[in-house]
Amino acid sequence: MPLSKYFKILKGKERSKYLSCDISNKIETAKKIFANCHFCERRCGVDRRKAKGECGVGEARIASEFLHYGEEPMLVPSYTIFFSGCPFHCVYCQNWDISQEKTGIHIHPEKLALMISKARGKNVNWVGGDPTPNLPYILEVLKYCDRNIPQIWNSNMYCSTETMDLLNGIIDVYLTDFKYGNDGCAGRLSKVKNYCYIIKRNHSIASRQGEVIVRHLVLPGHIECCSKPALRWISENVPDSLVNIMAQYRPEYKAMDYKEISRNLSRGEYLEAYNYGKKLGLNLI
Repeated sequence: MPLSKYFKILKGKERSKYLSCDISNKIETAKKIFANCHFCERRCGVDRRKAKGECGVGEARIASEFLHYGEEPMLVPSYTIFFSGCPFHCVYCQNWDISQEKTGIHIHPEKLALMISKARGKNVNWVGGDPTPNLPYILEVLKYCDRNIPQIWNSNMYCSTETMDLLNGIIDVYLTDFKYGNDGCAGRLSKVKNYCYIIKRNHSIASRQGEVIVRHLVLPGHIECCSKPALRWISENVPDSLVNIMAQYRPEYKAMDYKEISRNLSRGEYLEAYNYGKKLGLNLI
């Protein structure tokens, strides 16, 4: 797929998907999942009307919302909405103050829809933490929103298939994380199970439902076990996606307790990952 396709969508040349979708029906389905939560693949089954899930989320809470100029060039400026809470518990999380802590405020869906209508961004960028536990709230917001603006799902992609079904017809661009090349590193550093199967499945689904921009954060000491397998899978299975190989790792949160990631990424490590992606023929940003 030509890269110009992304620019066409993100510049509003096409009608945003959610404007043509039966959101009311999706909201009813989401409410049922909310009462026995399985929006993410932790599938904790918590009735989130009464208690928080393993993600730490009960009622949706927004940590911040602003025009973001630090995203990929074709997304800027991006009206970015950061939720607190996350299904992942990454020991090196650079947003740990919102992903792992109880923070943020609840904004009524109708009010946030009005804020979206007035925002000067190219898109609405749902992120966190992670947007996954907040999907019922997001759908409620979009019910009140009628602006023709692309919807970006900025996620670790540990979503359930039920969540991916709800996103179909809503999301224009999936801005994803593909962190690991094996389940061992995912379990040790993000405390999740069956990572590779779930992430690969959801990237394949996303590529059929919308455009995909994949982010891979290069971790120190994880070139062979994570970067190369992840990039190779992307090249073989979602070759039309854009790929951002990211060098901004720094040890945050609990990273100092894990020897190989207790240091900054070296330039040599980043170039090894980047050049490998280039050799694979990835559409690198």
